[in-house]
Amino acid sequence: MKEKQKQENLILIPCYDERKNEANRASNRVLNRTQQRAIVSAYLDGIYTRPAGNDVIGIDLGTTNSSVAVMEGKNAKVIKNSEGSRTTPSVVAFSQKGELLVGTLTKRQAVNNPTNTVFGTKRLIGRRFDDPQAQREMKMLPYKIVKAPNGDAWVEANGQQYSASQIGAFVLTKMKEAAESYLGKTVSNAVITVPAYFNDAQDRRQWMQEKMLV
Repeated sequence: MKEKQKQENLILIPCYDERKNEANRASNRVLNRTQQRAIVSAYLDGIYTRPAGNDVIGIDLGTTNSSVAVMEGKNAKVIKNSEGSRTTPSVVAFSQKGELLVGTLTKRQAVNNPTNTVFGTKRLIGRRFDDPQAQREMKMLPYKIVKAPNGDAWVEANGQQYSASQIGAFVLTKMKEAAESYLGKTVSNAVITVPAYFNDAQDRRQWMQEKMLV
């Protein structure tokens, strides 16, 4: 019941399709980002019935960077992370000491720890290991992409395997912590963007279940 209740507190908003070519990406981003902000603002501003006494945050989980915002009156306030930036690199790293690093700190150590620094995994969400896109990514990325027991494309770092959704969950947790630090209280409700190419309902459910905000 607890997990079901958490699912009801997440609203997934499709974001722009990052697989489009560079020539079309800018124009698509302007249109779709504007629409996306309007939708998120509408939900946060009252169309979405929020539980009494709880704030609802909006998280844009991007392939390169992520951000989090909260409505203050009629305006969306983009929250700064612990490093003082309004955007957080969607990068996760696992140090040799077993530490989990997320965001800005990961980029500083990436040169010396490339095989355990994971980025761009949003493109792998819902993809099988033998998917042509996954195979292309495998040839370009410094970290390992492996075949999961269920046949999906997962990543490997420090000998441990993680689904692309799990990597995204680490980034979401970082964004949630930034929001809670700013608001001074626990956050349990969020509007989260999902990849625009997620058309299959089962993929959407899996993505949501693995990104539960704890």
